[in-house]
Amino acid sequence: MNEGMPTQSLTCSLGWLDFVVCGLLVAALLVIAYFTGRRERDTGDFFLGGRRVPAAAACLSFVAAEISAVTILSVPGIAFNENWQYLQFFIGSAGARIAVAFLFIPIFYKFNCTTIYEFLRHRFGRETQYAGSAFFFVARLLGSAVRLYIASAGVGIIMGWTLEGTLLVFSIVSIAFIAFGGIKAVVWTGAYETIIFFLAGIAVIGYLLFQIQGPPLDAWQAADEAGRLSLFNVTVQAAEPGESWWETINRFLADPKTLWAAILSTFFLNLAVFGTDQDFMQRLLTVKTRRSSQRAILGTILVGFPLTCIYLAVGTLLFVFYRQHPSMPLPAKADEALSHFTVNVLPLGLKGLVLAAIVLASIDSPLSSLSSSFVTDIYRPLIRRKGPESHYLWVSRVSIVGFGALLVMLAYVCYQLQESVLWVALKILTVPSGSMLGVFLLGLLTKRRANRGNVVAMIVSAAAMAILLGLGEGKKYIAGLGWDWLTGLSLEVTIGWSWLIVIGTVMTFVLGYLLGRPPPAEEPGPGERRGGEATAAEGAD
Repeated sequence: MNEGMPTQSLTCSLGWLDFVVCGLLVAALLVIAYFTGRRERDTGDFFLGGRRVPAAAACLSFVAAEISAVTILSVPGIAFNENWQYLQFFIGSAGARIAVAFLFIPIFYKFNCTTIYEFLRHRFGRETQYAGSAFFFVARLLGSAVRLYIASAGVGIIMGWTLEGTLLVFSIVSIAFIAFGGIKAVVWTGAYETIIFFLAGIAVIGYLLFQIQGPPLDAWQAADEAGRLSLFNVTVQAAEPGESWWETINRFLADPKTLWAAILSTFFLNLAVFGTDQDFMQRLLTVKTRRSSQRAILGTILVGFPLTCIYLAVGTLLFVFYRQHPSMPLPAKADEALSHFTVNVLPLGLKGLVLAAIVLASIDSPLSSLSSSFVTDIYRPLIRRKGPESHYLWVSRVSIVGFGALLVMLAYVCYQLQESVLWVALKILTVPSGSMLGVFLLGLLTKRRANRGNVVAMIVSAAAMAILLGLGEGKKYIAGLGWDWLTGLSLEVTIGWSWLIVIGTVMTFVLGYLLGRPPPAEEPGPGERRGGEATAAEGAD
């Protein structure tokens, strides 16, 4: 171990070696996108890759979509500024992947779905399909805008670019290769990105261990003594004297980061994200059989867990490093810890590797899934039902450009946020995700028939979750606007945001069930509902 910092002055500029490393790694991604995305003949190729993608590639691509720039930048920021309690969310996440593998994937292959919202049409009707697709647009656009902002802000710090310029560059690259290569380009480049994420994280850990004074165990002990290694939050406060049962429950629900809230809420949230979000499920539908798709998502547990641990370890070691060098300026925000360290400390070459990882994370985007849902669930049934495949392929590429422009605008709005954008992204997803998961579970677990009632249930649930989230978050924003008189109208209730996905799912499920009707005595089979199409798909195993 080194006993101090290198004697040479630190520089914020990238060297020629950094540009070479970053350029080669990004160029490799574009080469992969070109060779894997050629010969797109129809929307089946463009959206499903002809179901010829290997399960291993789908698995790694799934992790890239899940991890992205959030892990590379925000997860180290959480460990740097807080602790390792973020990892307890992975317990519920692993359970959700198992549930998706055996509950959701079989039914999507049974109905031969191009988008998962087609299942809602077969099960309930077109109105429910349209509502599910619309909720997906909202959730995915907002969540992906946060991701794009994180990546662009990190690269902007390293490169010295403006946020606007960085957003524009990455969006143009994303639009170009996704519009050209479709889902095959997305899957194979995602697999490549995951490998680079591992390499960059391990390299930064190695360099930090080399720069931190003393043996690694001493550094880890120093982090532990500072509370930076806390893993589980099992706090359960007993009822206070004179406290009502409602006040006790309210206080318990107010903390979104307890172990119980983390496991339960993350199970529901990831069940919604992985099972009802086209961006994730589309990658799993590119493999040939149901069994291969199930193996792919179960494999993400073995890949995603160590990758998350690697970047949490980066944040912890960054905390120790800056504590040993108090004269060095700290990053302005926790999310900028790794970017700040990359600019000011990392040597030539390693800067380029980290920069490449962030750039690749920013390029991975949901444009293919947004386009597939728009064309399959909205454009084809509502605007032009009987068109040639060449027309739908053209519309798919045009819609990718439109969604890309919208993502840039939403990502710029994220710049105004002050707290960790990782938590903001999770809070955003809790509002619509419960509605989506509730209606999917209604279709999977019951035989209840509803259609317009489902739409009502989804809208009511999302509105209620937005209100509950506002009760917990709204006062500080209201006060910031100078509208202090509004805070007096808030109800005396505070529910941690991580519980909202649970409440929203239950509310949608119950309302949809009550607004529905029992199935007929002899329910027609899938083949009868689709003129035999589903029967052919049922044999795919």
